[in-house]
Amino acid sequence: MRRLQVYTSLWAMQPHDQTGVKLPLDQVCEMVAQAGFDGMAIDLGASDIAVAHAVRPHMEAHGLTPLIVAFPKTIESLEDTLHMAADLGAPFVDVIGQVMPIALDDMVPVIEAWMDMADRIGVPIQFETHRNCITNDLFVTLQLLDRIPDMRLCADLSHYVVDREFWFPLSDHDMGLISRILQRSDSFQGRVASRQQIQLQLDFPQNKKWVDLFKGWWREGLADWRARNVSGDCIFVCELGPPEYAMTDAQGREMSNRWEEAQVIATWVRQMWDELGGDG
Repeated sequence: MRRLQVYTSLWAMQPHDQTGVKLPLDQVCEMVAQAGFDGMAIDLGASDIAVAHAVRPHMEAHGLTPLIVAFPKTIESLEDTLHMAADLGAPFVDVIGQVMPIALDDMVPVIEAWMDMADRIGVPIQFETHRNCITNDLFVTLQLLDRIPDMRLCADLSHYVVDREFWFPLSDHDMGLISRILQRSDSFQGRVASRQQIQLQLDFPQNKKWVDLFKGWWREGLADWRARNVSGDCIFVCELGPPEYAMTDAQGREMSNRWEEAQVIATWVRQMWDELGGDG
């Protein structure tokens, strides 16, 4: 049985809209569950372990599955996070590794050490395509994938669009590079970027070409995941970050409602999944 599971992010919910109001954890979980999300990512870069434990009973009360996003600054420091993820029942740990050697040959043993640790503890890990971490650069990440056949990704393509400043329309060559990332990705994150901006408003007319580009990538990723998996959960996280990810006007007010946008993305992705054949 294959299922699409759509999450949002605790980081994206603080604050969750243009008001700038930070909501209590119980209210956040109630809103997320009532909106039909299956789980919520807990970002240990934006919060800490204490917050993860504090939000746990509220997530459990509303039937939300936690996903841990880790930012290990040493190889060893990931171990405690893996044990915590196992205790919380997280499907995997999303690793944004802060151990960042310059040379590829020095990167490989870091990735392999984290993978060996995850195997020993019994918690899957995926390496997020993210700036300011070991997968910062698209080209280097592709080389890591070639060197480490079992390395799996969480695809947040917004970072590579900004990192590479891709011209629109993308060339066939550049589209092929992104396809290689999607083919090694076991989960996906929802945010639309342009070559200069990490997070665009979904309904601004000038952003439509980028929105369409990302929708095409998400569909491609879901289709490829389905082709590789006859069972399991495909997790898509709607991750629309607060300022300064979210752009603001001269008064510091956000220029779009991210909570509404997250639900729009969730609707798009569920529709794509159904068009590809749905569950089963």
